Amino acid sequence: MFDEVAARYDRTNDVLSLGQDRRWRRRVTLALDLHAGERVLDLAAGTGTSSEPFAAVGAMTAACDFSLGMLRVGAQRRPDDRLLSFVAGDATRLPFGDGVFDAVTISFGLRNVTDVPAALQEMARVTRRGGRLVVCEFSHPTWAPLRTLYTEYLMRALPAVARRVSSSPESYVYLAESIRAWPAQRELASLIRGAGWDDVAYRNLSGGIVALHRATRP
Repeated sequence: MFDEVAARYDRTNDVLSLGQDRRWRRRVTLALDLHAGERVLDLAAGTGTSSEPFAAVGAMTAACDFSLGMLRVGAQRRPDDRLLSFVAGDATRLPFGDGVFDAVTISFGLRNVTDVPAALQEMARVTRRGGRLVVCEFSHPTWAPLRTLYTEYLMRALPAVARRVSSSPESYVYLAESIRAWPAQRELASLIRGAGWDDVAYRNLSGGIVALHRATRP
């Protein structure tokens, strides 16, 4: 599915989020607080758009995704970036050693993982002690009227818009359904804590349409 949307993936996300995806990604970068020379793993990185800000501050960035089509598009766009590498991998069986990263992040991809607890445990395994985790994911608006409006947008407007701008509009029907079925903020925080992370906290963005979860590796 993700191979099919790779060519126009970034543009489609920008349109469907009304440009808010840029703001959300900036918040991820701030939450990670990366420094030059650190190593960061960006999971579900797709074409590497989410990874670019990390490499820009001098962090050695591994953009990891299971979609070869996404990775291929990303690598073609950034052939000369020595701080950004594209790696194929399954979030539940990461192709990295123990404790090799200072930070791990995943944006809008955790809900597409088949085994979320296993993926969170793998993220902890590849993160050094004291390292940090940042998860940015669609969530549940906290204000009831916004929640109703948002649900209507997901199930009615989003597929219609996707038909105009996406190379595979049918894929966005699945994406809308996966967002509706995703755990709320506190439930996800509990899953992260249960996977072995400490100091778990979250912040709502855009009224809870998106939540930014942070944690540290004990």
